[in-house]
Amino acid sequence: MNKNILRLALPNIFTNLTVPLLGMVDLHLMGYQNSEVFMGAVALGGVIFNFVYWGFAFLRMSLSGVAAQAFGRKDDHEMAMVLFRGLLLAIVGALLLLLTQNGIEMLSLSILEGTEDVKELAREYFYVRIWAAPAAISLMVFYGWFLGMQKAIYPMLISVLVNLVNIGCSFLFVKHYGMQVKGVALGSVIGQYFGLLLAVILFLRKYSFIIKEFVFKHVINATGLKAFLHVGGDIFIRTFCIIVVFTFFTSRSAGIGNVVLAANSALLQFLFLFSYFLDGFAYAAEALVGKYYGAKDTFKLRRVSRLLMMWGLGFAICFCVIYWVSGRSLLTIFTNMENVIDEAENYLPWLIAMPLMSFASYIYDGIYIGATASKLMRNTMLLSTITFFVIFYSLKSSMGNHALWFAMIAFMFARGVFQAAFIRKGVFAKLS
Repeated sequence: MNKNILRLALPNIFTNLTVPLLGMVDLHLMGYQNSEVFMGAVALGGVIFNFVYWGFAFLRMSLSGVAAQAFGRKDDHEMAMVLFRGLLLAIVGALLLLLTQNGIEMLSLSILEGTEDVKELAREYFYVRIWAAPAAISLMVFYGWFLGMQKAIYPMLISVLVNLVNIGCSFLFVKHYGMQVKGVALGSVIGQYFGLLLAVILFLRKYSFIIKEFVFKHVINATGLKAFLHVGGDIFIRTFCIIVVFTFFTSRSAGIGNVVLAANSALLQFLFLFSYFLDGFAYAAEALVGKYYGAKDTFKLRRVSRLLMMWGLGFAICFCVIYWVSGRSLLTIFTNMENVIDEAENYLPWLIAMPLMSFASYIYDGIYIGATASKLMRNTMLLSTITFFVIFYSLKSSMGNHALWFAMIAFMFARGVFQAAFIRKGVFAKLS
């Protein structure tokens, strides 16, 4: 069982680690522009795309669990329908984003806090990166579907290519052509389309037999779409809660000041680094729990859930030690501005505690998604979001930026607690 977990988790960890690596490179490129406004602009622009792309993350999450269950039942037709329905929704969603990009930009920057200099640069970043939407959203579908097919190596290969191309282009555009925020945005666009090309090639190489199952009237079948969207809708609400929390966090940071925004943006990379690492095990949970759930194998379902939690705890302890020993040194990766590093160091204790307080939430996410227990997953996230805002508004006047970090760590801890409380009803009871 541990071999099965690692066979799926390790490629996903490698895949996920390329994502914060990319964020680190972008912050590094902007952090060495001799002004904190460039770091703030990329952070604010990134928040907009958290809304744009995380809003479609339900496609990857709902796909992986449903596809894994179809794989466990050996149902080729349903495997095909899951993929084609996901791609249909991705294409429609991407077109809507491109058609409404002006409205999205104006609404986003009117809501988000920040100085006018930061917002103007964020606007430049947005209007370049938005053209990656068709490729980025379609890749979410392929990632989820390949994972459901127990092929974690494919998302890894795609993600490595995306990020290598992205990083190479960003360095070229920023360092050689002096394009600043537009350079890192254009690097993202080019990287996404290279990734989509590789995804199609891998699909045709391994799963071309699926194409014969394509029947358009089956893809748009109302019953099938409704079932798909029912799970997707719950996960969309769950993902939207995460977007709200992280967007509020960054926007509130901008409202405090540019230095705090830059410091919090750098520190968030510590959280993202751990989260993407743990998500490797969460993705393994989606695939294995979905497979055993589809096969109605309760014994293996319980066993894999326990082992995944043990792996999560072990890595959480490792990350706490790394952040405790090397916190300030890691900050210098993102910027050479001493005022930003000194400000960020004030809040390092929150990041040191974060892995232990949050690891369970990532593992439970994977278990719930694999079992398509989307309704309870949605409800636990709503409760955790309420916890975040209650704590922040209770403490903001006395704790300032510390209140933001306290609320964030409480949000992550509450997710694990609420999910643990409902897992018997949400997952195991359905197979009893």
